[in-house]
Amino acid sequence: VLASSGSNMAAPVSQKMVTALTLEISPSVCLQVSQASAELKNFCLQNANKDPLLMGVPSSDNPFRPPKSCVLL
Repeated sequence: VLASSGSNMAAPVSQKMVTALTLEISPSVCLQVSQASAELKNFCLQNANKDPLLMGVPSSDNPFRPPKSCVLL
């Protein structure tokens, strides 16, 4: 009985939140998916040369490189 009354109370609150958020979104903020994906693709292509996952990390800058062992003769 308590669970059903709790869910009844949550429904109007969540509906008010959805209504408030819908009013805050202006059409100028929303983008079409095709436009957003084209912008994302262009950004990725322009910055590909700076991406360490694509270009690799120089061993001198890599903090996770295996430690060099010192051999004494």
